Amino acid sequence: MAFDKFTDFANTVRINWVLTALLLIGLTASGQAQTRKYLVLLRDKAGTPYAVDRPEQFLSQRAILRRQRQNIPVQLRDLPVNPAYISQLQQAGAKIWFPSRWFNAVLIEANDAVLATVRQLPFVSGIEFDRPLSGARQRADAYSPDRKFGTVAALDYGPSQTQVTQIGADKMHDAGYHGEGMLIGVLDGGFLNADKVGFLKPLFDEQRVLATYDFVAKETSVYEDDSHGMSCLAAIAATSNGLLYGTAYKASFILLRTEDVASESRVEEANWLFGAEYADSAGVDVISSSLGYTQFDDASSNYTYANMDGKTALCTRAAQIATQTGMVVVVAAGNEGDNAWRYISAPSDAASVLAVGAVTSAGNRASFSSIGPSADGRVKPDLDARGQGTVIGAPDGRVVSGNGTSFATPLLAGLAAGFWQANPRLTAAQVTAALRRSGSQYTTPDAQLGYGIPDFSRAQTVAETFKPLTVYPIPFSDLEPLMVSWGELDVNTVLEATLTDLAGRLLWQTRTTPPGIAAFTLPNIGLSTGMYVLTLVAGENKRSLKVLKR
Repeated sequence: MAFDKFTDFANTVRINWVLTALLLIGLTASGQAQTRKYLVLLRDKAGTPYAVDRPEQFLSQRAILRRQRQNIPVQLRDLPVNPAYISQLQQAGAKIWFPSRWFNAVLIEANDAVLATVRQLPFVSGIEFDRPLSGARQRADAYSPDRKFGTVAALDYGPSQTQVTQIGADKMHDAGYHGEGMLIGVLDGGFLNADKVGFLKPLFDEQRVLATYDFVAKETSVYEDDSHGMSCLAAIAATSNGLLYGTAYKASFILLRTEDVASESRVEEANWLFGAEYADSAGVDVISSSLGYTQFDDASSNYTYANMDGKTALCTRAAQIATQTGMVVVVAAGNEGDNAWRYISAPSDAASVLAVGAVTSAGNRASFSSIGPSADGRVKPDLDARGQGTVIGAPDGRVVSGNGTSFATPLLAGLAAGFWQANPRLTAAQVTAALRRSGSQYTTPDAQLGYGIPDFSRAQTVAETFKPLTVYPIPFSDLEPLMVSWGELDVNTVLEATLTDLAGRLLWQTRTTPPGIAAFTLPNIGLSTGMYVLTLVAGENKRSLKVLKR
């Protein structure tokens, strides 16, 4: 996964994503009275000028290579929103904020009259949640930054050794893996003074912050807002001898502000979606996000525990798609463990993300750390790192301590980046699986700590057992069955296989429980010579690859 350099990275990002956003900044709405934000869902991508066989139109070269290494095909979902639809939404009077490739949607700002017009447009299928994502604040006490992010206290000195050694990141560093060549996207509420504090000076001196964007203010600068993201960044990237070393302090970064700390609304989930799509198009390897959503200023928008099912919350669905593009997604489980909510928050309920709980220096669960399982019974949180007394950085340049799953998350994201650097042949799904299996209580997971505390050395041992996915013969014919060998599957895992054409039309599917190797004999369905897409799903693992029929 490591790269020697990031070739023409800034230009690629500017062409593939940022220019689109900047072009939309000038679009305004008519009649601003009582405007609110809505995520408008579109019916299709018909007539789009983009094509799956020309991904360079909308993905960076790094993003394309990340998918190719993992046999992840570019699909219809990846295509940008049809620009003609955006233009017609603007003509209807809507202010355009951001489009979403994955949801085929556009975040607009509109009053009731404009919204009524928008709903009548023939290419509009509906409104996400059938309600605004932002509106008037109804409860003055609904938002508490300390509850969401945790609290910070000053330290006389900062012994970061415990949080590094607790997850075996010291052994990772000793082996020569510090995140070099890996790209980490941090989605948070702001990075106040990150470009000025001494413990991040090497990061900026070496120009390893490759891009920034603020989805709240719709601008590129992220260094004048909230400091929470800066503290999280420090847990990964800081270099302060004798005080604090991040877990992947030689990695490169994209810093994205998606959270508005002054309020709490579902529009921030939409911002998370846009940030994850940005990260995907830029070629990010690992997303680190210490944000979670359960309750909002407008109480009628609140989620319930039953909604923490991996498929309801907007940001949860976005996080799941992000994992399917070949990124490792690491998110905070939440700080609700000692209050009435108690449970994990979105998007940590997504099936394929690593939801991170908080432990003390002794490895015991921090009382505030949200518990699982997910509402549909899956193990959550997935893993844990030090989140009580975590050594982080403050915007005034001090090294301090902090409490919150917010600070456990970047520690583990850095571990994921360094581990992937050490094992570049692995897919994102395999990295996630290996880290889970390295958990201190992998064989006896529970609702408090999930699979427990991961460890680099144990994950290395797990990685050695992973055999690459092999499909043969290629090309295949009507006379020879397709043979699939997927070495990392657990015993008795049900394997689902589907075959589609390049347009995504389903041609064949089957389910089996393979003893290491599965043989698929395709029925005589009249397949012509050409390329097809074979998709394999086993539990939370999903792999797609192109196969040639002769």
